[in-house]
Amino acid sequence: MSDVKKVLSDHNFRFNKQFGQNFITDTNLLQAMVRDSGITADDVVVEIGAGAGTLTREIAAVADRTYAFEIDRNLIPVLSETLKGYDDKVEVIFKDIQKVSDEELDGILGGRNYKVVANLPYYITTPIIMRFLERKRKPSSVTVMIQKEVGERLTSQANSAEYGVITLAIALEGKAKIMREVPRRMFTPQPKVDSCIVRIDLDGTYSHIDKDAVKKVIKSAFAMRRKTLVNNLVNGLGIDRTSAEAALSSLGIDIRARGETLTLDDFVRLSEKIQSK
Repeated sequence: MSDVKKVLSDHNFRFNKQFGQNFITDTNLLQAMVRDSGITADDVVVEIGAGAGTLTREIAAVADRTYAFEIDRNLIPVLSETLKGYDDKVEVIFKDIQKVSDEELDGILGGRNYKVVANLPYYITTPIIMRFLERKRKPSSVTVMIQKEVGERLTSQANSAEYGVITLAIALEGKAKIMREVPRRMFTPQPKVDSCIVRIDLDGTYSHIDKDAVKKVIKSAFAMRRKTLVNNLVNGLGIDRTSAEAALSSLGIDIRARGETLTLDDFVRLSEKIQSK
């Protein structure tokens, strides 16, 4: 492949801060990300943010079909060059994925199962991840390059400072794991923070429960982190203190506990207990 930095220069490409553009040009890292994603020759992949096409090309070298979404049309000539030879395996769609409806996306995929891989702009990390995890036709996995601090939050455990609503929202849908850390020097232009690759495997463990009810309890539990779980449940769910304490006690949870001490299974059981009242 041609030197990507030279290709960008030849086409007078200017990085747009509005789109959070930080490209990876290191082939070893790109190939490692593809391995981390678990892509096979039978897979259909949705890539968010094709950028200069470096990751797109490595995905296409393995996957059966890649649909790469890109918001910046100034990258058209760049992608035409970097993806040369992969016309039969890659379709670049110049649209903002956040404005593509589920119906349109399903139409593009043609009913096939798929995986999501992306070097995500930091400012859309959470909305993009949750959009795919919560949509009706979910991917089998989501592998993303994101800010290290955010990755630690998505994969944290109970009783840690990073643990919170987003951690549990991810866990409701699948297992999240940091696959590798990526120093800021690996990007062009270089961002101010380090990154990491996170893979989320959707497993359907909690597909049988009322997720909306569980999320409501979780949101209430973390509304004010310094308050006890009982206080947050009373304020957030509108239940009386006696009922809140009784629900916790019946599950063996200390009535003085705070939300960050409960596991997802604890929240599921607590939600079911509250609903049964």
